[in-house]
Amino acid sequence: MESKAITKIGVLTSGGDAPGMNAAIRAVVRCAFYYNLEVYGIYRGYEGMIQNDIRQLNSSDIAYVLERGGTFLKSARSAEFRTPEGRKKAYENLQQHGINGLVVIGGDGSLTGAHLFYKEFGIPAIGLPGTIDNDLSGTDNTIGFDTACNTAIEAIDKIRDTATSHDRLFFVEVMGRDSGFIAINAGIGSAAAATLIPEKKMPVEALIDRLNTRAKAKKQANVVIVAEGGKSGGALEISKKVKKYLPNYDIKVTILGHLQRGGSPTSYDRVLASKLGVSAVEGLMQGKCDVMAGVINNKVVYTPIKRAIVDDKEVDEEDFRVAKILST
Repeated sequence: MESKAITKIGVLTSGGDAPGMNAAIRAVVRCAFYYNLEVYGIYRGYEGMIQNDIRQLNSSDIAYVLERGGTFLKSARSAEFRTPEGRKKAYENLQQHGINGLVVIGGDGSLTGAHLFYKEFGIPAIGLPGTIDNDLSGTDNTIGFDTACNTAIEAIDKIRDTATSHDRLFFVEVMGRDSGFIAINAGIGSAAAATLIPEKKMPVEALIDRLNTRAKAKKQANVVIVAEGGKSGGALEISKKVKKYLPNYDIKVTILGHLQRGGSPTSYDRVLASKLGVSAVEGLMQGKCDVMAGVINNKVVYTPIKRAIVDDKEVDEEDFRVAKILST
């Protein structure tokens, strides 16, 4: 499709919120102003695009948002956008505002929407990887992942205090959907006795052996990290299996849940989001479209959205090996 000069950019956040999304929005707006472009905030993601919940942003809209978690543009999931009729309505609303470039901040579902929208209507779109799960190819880390890991580790540190005081075995479930990135990082960072992730199935017998070995070494207080979506089940299910083998253990379960989505973004996430926000605007100006901006080896790269959402991204084997060594 013929590339046209970008004059008005629409920016939206979609899917689950992630710390650093506000920093990314701020960077998009400031960079657009730098190049004398107009920016429109699309509220509530694709649903807001369909409902025409769109307005031009100015400097006051992005004041003091860098340090805030969540997204001031709000986020929502849209069943209607999955239909041709819904997408056509969204396109007509963008045309009404003269928006001819999009920045979509979200996970694989959000980027899939941007890819489909470009294919159908030709509006250039660049995706930014905004998800705590870190499960998108084309970037070393996604926006929000570092903050989620820090939040999980901070919570686990507190749980360890009571585990130690009472010689308890805690199973702590962390988010990540079908990927174990948060779990493996939290496991290493919190000195977990074991880490169970979707990518590596650990039989309950192997976990029992690990715990018995630690008991012989006088390590009675243990924290086991469990990634949601694992093949062995969630923390509650695994704890019940372990209880059958170790009936004398005082076992507790904590599911951290959406606690990991909130909070002020870390320095790393603020910087990553800011770099990618600028890269999105400059990429659109350079004629790039249907790509996701990411950072690999500290360099900004643009990966076709289709590849970013389809290619499997798994936990580094070295991280898993380190976690295993340090848990013995």
